[in-house]
Amino acid sequence: MSAASNKQLIIDAWRIFATRDADQVRDVFALDAEWLAPADNATSRAIDGTHHLIGRDRIVRFLTEEFSTVFVDNVSIEFAGFYADGDTVVVEMRLQATLAHGGHYDNEYCFIFELESGLVKRVREYMDTQRGAAWFRSPTTSDRQDQPEATTTHH
Repeated sequence: MSAASNKQLIIDAWRIFATRDADQVRDVFALDAEWLAPADNATSRAIDGTHHLIGRDRIVRFLTEEFSTVFVDNVSIEFAGFYADGDTVVVEMRLQATLAHGGHYDNEYCFIFELESGLVKRVREYMDTQRGAAWFRSPTTSDRQDQPEATTTHH
């Protein structure tokens, strides 16, 4: 597939993820797909401690069942860009939501999707883990003067 069609495939995949329909989400991933996020990130700790999801069914369970137990309401995803080169698609986005403890969450992400035969074979997820953890520690935002700041290095 061309880079342009792979880019569209991933744009469509995000629409499918939002449905939380397990059958539709399953059709996006290869049987042996993997989803790899930074070790000990706040979301993985809130679910079951794993940052490396192995196999289509495990990834489907995360996207269709577990995600909504962590990010429980007001989920908003703002895409900053989709970039494709061959079978690799990079996605930049910002996720905001209400967490299970009632607090607000706001973090930026970068995902690298690797495709094979029109299916997602591997996802590498990157985020500001310190910022994410700070949101999980603060159940309300109204009682805090200092909100977690993104830690970014500019070169």
